Amino acid sequence: MDVRDRVAANHAIWQRWAALHVPSGFYDAEGFIADPASRPFDSIVSGLLGDITGMRALHLQCHFGLDTLRLALLGATATGLDFSDVAIAAARDLSVRSGIPATFIEGDVLAPPTEVSEGGFDVIFTSYGVISWLPDLEAWARTIASRLAPGGVFKIAEMHPTLWIFDDESDDPEPMVRYSYFMREALEWEERGSYAAPGDEYIGTSHSWQHTFEEIIGVLVRAGLRIEELREFPLLAWKYMTAMVEKEPGLFGMPDTQPEVPLTFTLTARKPE
Repeated sequence: MDVRDRVAANHAIWQRWAALHVPSGFYDAEGFIADPASRPFDSIVSGLLGDITGMRALHLQCHFGLDTLRLALLGATATGLDFSDVAIAAARDLSVRSGIPATFIEGDVLAPPTEVSEGGFDVIFTSYGVISWLPDLEAWARTIASRLAPGGVFKIAEMHPTLWIFDDESDDPEPMVRYSYFMREALEWEERGSYAAPGDEYIGTSHSWQHTFEEIIGVLVRAGLRIEELREFPLLAWKYMTAMVEKEPGLFGMPDTQPEVPLTFTLTARKPE
């Protein structure tokens, strides 16, 4: 398969997943609508974002918009971008039902539509399980740099690149190294249900790409952004391996019997004025 076929297959997966995820207990959209303030960002993302009151915020790969609405709750004028029209329709519905205003736009993060205005945002945000779906981080970084206003900041919370080397399908309580950190070939996964709505029904085949720290930081620097902060955490927003245990609400880490490894990183990069 060429890259375009793989991206098309991923698009089909996310169209189906959006329909599964909105009613899922994993996301608990109904609970969010009933009491949005009781379901804030986790401590890692909250610490990354800081005060965004009054800022124009763009949320990349927003899925069906819960985190975009959380940005709005923090006082930002929030816009979400996602390539799934099913997810965008659900996001708009949740915005209306929750009474939290936000704008949602269907489009490709690597080539966003004109509605995502160049230089139009003070902060661009993305988080958790996003960049592995992108075959080309150079185009991703160009999107970020071109849509930031001068002096604006990009903020990402994401799975640590080192975590990719471990076998997340093993039932062994000991972390098992399975993949090369420098792998460049796409990985294929047979999806039955989803991470948020497990099931036996075959949904399709997904395709993901490993990106090293060298690549992530390099593309942002080449796009003209200045790295201001990089942090690493022994916590992750989902249970990636069997051995992981919940360490604080919504965040998982290795058990006390295992050495800590980096599971999440956050990064802040600024566009020069």
